[in-house]
Amino acid sequence: MPPAKKRPRSYDSGKIRAAVVAQFGHVREAVAGLTPEQLALDSGLGEWTVRELAAHLCMVVESLNRAIENRDVENRAVERGGPAGPAGGRPLTLADWPAATAAHAGAIADGVREYAASAPPEELFARTAARLDALLPGADDDRVTAIRLGPMRLGDFLVTRTVELTVHTDDLNRAAGLAVPFDRQALAACTRVLADALAVKAPGASTEVRVPPYAVVQCVEGPRHTRGTPPNVVETDPLTWIRLATGRTGWREEVEAARVSASGERADLGGLLPLMG
Repeated sequence: MPPAKKRPRSYDSGKIRAAVVAQFGHVREAVAGLTPEQLALDSGLGEWTVRELAAHLCMVVESLNRAIENRDVENRAVERGGPAGPAGGRPLTLADWPAATAAHAGAIADGVREYAASAPPEELFARTAARLDALLPGADDDRVTAIRLGPMRLGDFLVTRTVELTVHTDDLNRAAGLAVPFDRQALAACTRVLADALAVKAPGASTEVRVPPYAVVQCVEGPRHTRGTPPNVVETDPLTWIRLATGRTGWREEVEAARVSASGERADLGGLLPLMG
């Protein structure tokens, strides 16, 4: 018999909402303390400065505000006799989302530059925070909304915001020499989404990938392991995993630095990474 299909991972809506608010608050406080010299530093992400990276972090949450404001799109389509989804077709799932982001990287980069130039960082963050406070409490997780990548369930899009906030908080810390804290729930959700994306990209059960204390997934085609210690095991910490999965660092570099432990002939994940553009 074929193996049973794995059920999608579920996330607690209250915890995810609290994580988005908390991580955005951490970033807002840190950005408010940046000097002009720090804002002008290279972000390490293409041609962005730290100011543009900060603006992108603000845009991550502003995109959530806009998705919540799209609450009438589905109803209007139905009234006109059109498809229920705002863009038609199957809504994007959390498992699909990481791989789908790469195609939009260029458009996002262009939008960030314009957004960063539109107002001082503290003004952008204050405006977005006020809108989030007003919009988030009434948001319906089950409503399908329109985002840049297509239709997506709002509750799933909320989870993607923990990924973006966590990844770019790490970028900000390294670029500006900061120590912005990571909300535990945001870090956990980010780790799990990217681990699940690996299992989607390389389905199978020959290799076990462990990112304690947040995630364990099985992936890669080959002999299925059912009992005892798996023959192929990869283990690393959450931030190293996130950097690998998003292309911030390389597989060989992290293995040689002993930040990744990989044992077994199917434990080399270098050819499968990164997972997200």
